[in-house]
Formats: sequence, structure tokens, C-alpha cells
Amino acid sequence: MPNPQLIEVGEGVSLATYTWGDPEAPVVLLVHGFASSTRDNWVLTGWARMLEQEGYRVLSVDQRGHGASEKPHQSDDYTMRTLASDIEQVLDTYLVDDALYVGYSLGARVGWDVLRDLGDRIPRAVLGGIPDGRPLERLDVAEVRGYIDHGTPVTDPATKDYIALTERVADNDLEVMLALALGMRGESRTIDPDPATAPGQPILFATGSDDAIIEGSRRLAEASPNGTFFEIPGRHHFNAPGSKAFRLAALEYLRG
Repeated sequence: MPNPQLIEVGEGVSLATYTWGDPEAPVVLLVHGFASSTRDNWVLTGWARMLEQEGYRVLSVDQRGHGASEKPHQSDDYTMRTLASDIEQVLDTYLVDDALYVGYSLGARVGWDVLRDLGDRIPRAVLGGIPDGRPLERLDVAEVRGYIDHGTPVTDPATKDYIALTERVADNDLEVMLALALGMRGESRTIDPDPATAPGQPILFATGSDDAIIEGSRRLAEASPNGTFFEIPGRHHFNAPGSKAFRLAALEYLRG
């Protein structure tokens, strides 16, 4: 795991970025999921090493609120537009003209907007475990607030899962989870993501066979002009990034 290189985005938010491989090689950008980090999603699972060994320059970022990046607590800091803009600024800071994109979960949902915004700068992508709704949409905000402020037991099953996922990593912050959920809900889109405005680039959508969102992910693949769907065998949402089958399918797809 290399030391993070810190860059500033937006209104001075510090993001931790990481690179591997030949600076002149084609770039693959890796963007992790909610309550995860570059280390959890891409290093411990072998993605960064695999891509570097295949001759790519690997660029990755801890999204705001995650990993070694700054963790603001205001919901306005976590709109989808802000998260997508962060990724564009990472590419600009590293003077990357074009990059292949690999995102998982929240990173895949952010990638949907990045692909639409940047067009030819992202010629091909892999979007794993992409939700067909707003991330953290099922979170019970009132229960999380009570849990943070007073230690009130949480009864909603989905909210319990989100809290457990966040607390499994010592540096994660429940206030960030809450701000992220509220930031997503504050945006005006009625369909998120909207299949009618799917990105036109070739995209491999990949979701675990045991993931509750698989049919929604499959529908997004079908709605995309150049979408392909890969079912990750025997995996659910939280262990899919560690699948060798997923890694190899993604590698083959990125090669074109």
C-alpha cells in the first residue's frame, strides 16, 4: 500500500490518492464503495496488483468521507454531483487525458455520472454492484441520529446493516454515513440513476448472484446502449470485490 498523495478538491476538501505502475502506461481509475476505501476494495482483494502486472498505471482515490480522505459532516458535501466532480478533479490533477474506470457500489453509482459527464475521457468502464436507486436510500435517518446521539438501539434491519458495515472499519464515521444519505436525498432527480440517460460507452455491469440488487443492476445493463452484464457467481454485495471470477472478467473487458 503506497503512501497517499493528498490533493484538494471543491471547497478545499483533501482527498487521498494512490498510484501504481508506469506513469506512461494506460490508466485504470479505481473508485471504491460506501464505508470502504482503496485499501479494502482494491488492494486487499488483489485488483491493484493484477492491473499493475497487466501493464496499466493504476490510479485510485479514497472518496471524501472515507479512508485517509477528509471527512466533512455537512450533507451538502455529499451530493452525487459533488462526488462525480471529485473524480474529474482527480483526473485533472494527475493530468490524465483518458482513463478506464472501475467502480464498485457507491463508486459504480458515481461512475455512472462520471461516464455521462466526461464522455470520451472514459472510453470503457466496469460498474460492479451498482444500485438502481439512491445509495443508502433505505437508511432510517431518525434511528441513526438516535443511535449516534443517545445510543438508542436500532430496530430497522437495513439500518442495522449499514451501521455494522460502517463500524467494521475503525476510522469510519457514522456522521459521514448520515451526511451521505441526506446529501443523496437532497437532490431533485426522481429516477436515480435514470436508464433513459444511460452512458453510451461500453460498460460491463457486474453484480453478485446472491446480491439483492442484481435484477436492478441487470436492468441498467439492458438499458445501456453498450452494456454487458456479468453475474458474479456465489457472491453477495459485500464480498463480490474479492471474487477472482469478477477480476478476470473485468480484466478481459478492459482489454477490449
